[in-house]
Amino acid sequence: MTSQEIQALLERQRKYYKTGITIPVNFRIRQLKKLYDTVKKYEKEINEALKKDLGKSHYEGFMCECGLVLSEISYMIRHTKRFSKRKTVYTPLAQFASHSYKQPVPYGNTLIMSPWNYPFLLAIDPLADCIAAGNTAILKPSAYSPATSKIIEKIITECFEPEYVAVVTGGREENSALLEQKFDFVFFTGSNAVGKEVLRHTAEHLTPAVLELGGKSPCIVDASADIKLSAKRIVFGKYLNCGQTCVAPDYILCEKSVKDKFLNEVKEQITLQYGNNPLENKDYGKIINEKHFRRLCNLIKKEKVVFGGQIKEETYQISPTVMDNVTYDDAVMGEEIFGPIMPILTFDDFNNIIEILKDRDKPLALYIFSSNKKHIKQVLTELSYGGGCINDVVIHLATSNMGFGGVGESGMGTYHGKDGFDAFSHYKSIVDKKTWIDLGMRYQPYKNKLYEKLLHMFLK
Repeated sequence: MTSQEIQALLERQRKYYKTGITIPVNFRIRQLKKLYDTVKKYEKEINEALKKDLGKSHYEGFMCECGLVLSEISYMIRHTKRFSKRKTVYTPLAQFASHSYKQPVPYGNTLIMSPWNYPFLLAIDPLADCIAAGNTAILKPSAYSPATSKIIEKIITECFEPEYVAVVTGGREENSALLEQKFDFVFFTGSNAVGKEVLRHTAEHLTPAVLELGGKSPCIVDASADIKLSAKRIVFGKYLNCGQTCVAPDYILCEKSVKDKFLNEVKEQITLQYGNNPLENKDYGKIINEKHFRRLCNLIKKEKVVFGGQIKEETYQISPTVMDNVTYDDAVMGEEIFGPIMPILTFDDFNNIIEILKDRDKPLALYIFSSNKKHIKQVLTELSYGGGCINDVVIHLATSNMGFGGVGESGMGTYHGKDGFDAFSHYKSIVDKKTWIDLGMRYQPYKNKLYEKLLHMFLK
């Protein structure tokens, strides 16, 4: 789609929004129900597209994408009416007599840019929140997951008129053309580097934005942890979608006294979950493309590989790989891995690890496996990160009852459920002042001693 076509599409959406048709709550709920039914209708095709793009099994495709989308849409169907109501707030005595409230209103015309690693989930999930809040949307899926982009376009075209919700496919040229336009709100999920570019463009128009980025999410395992269970859960989260998960545990910080035990359990769990030859496992996925495959291969230091390390060039597959004796100077620690490579670093002093993490970029997620309440409290209170889990990984993003998002280098803003509705809404603060009384204390001349006493009483 050319820049002129994108501009014309946005203009059509502006005109559509100005008619007010998206504002009534019943309209929003009808659109959500339509989206839910259409996603259900094409569930098989969605899973097939995910298999083609990322090698995901149908089970994983439903568990991590289609199923979560249906859960979010159904949540918004149930709660949009309540979320859309005005919220009465306390009115100070000095404003007597009046009624104060906050009224959520849609931003208007929005842009949603989604990535390739969870191409269906991270496109339709925020769209559900966007629709619930009463906006129009242009959806831009990633060019790296073309099969999923195609089914997304099919679903959206069947559900909605383009002046309400439309899909723009393509690559960098389309991305640039979209970011040149003036939207009322932009929602972006992707890398830190691209997020900076999005923010530069939105700043030109003073457009509010939510950025869901990534980073190197640490996973701490101390000596008090249930090592067997820790390894089981970490292996699941690390190698899910071949490690191409923004909240995957990027690297392990393991207390030295339990490192050997943890490493043995990790090896056993990889075999239990993926088999003796993961590259022959039909449910084990692949790296998205050759560029990322080559990048990951260059991060593997063969002399530090203690498990896995096999590659299959023709299918862009890398087996679940574990690297031991890793240091912060190794290439694998210089960038977000976003692949099936688990570096293990060790520590003796927990307090020292906390101080080291304080000096690193704020990650999207942080995990701790421990039964030491002091250690858990330190992680929760002293470190800044988007979100995480205690004694588990990844699962914190799978609920509509909690917001999901980053902080600092890992992003800004949250979504899912009520937080998603709020992200796509502006809250107007309104004072409805009554006319049957008008206190004179605010008007000049300021000579009335009674008013002065009342003013001091009200405002102290």
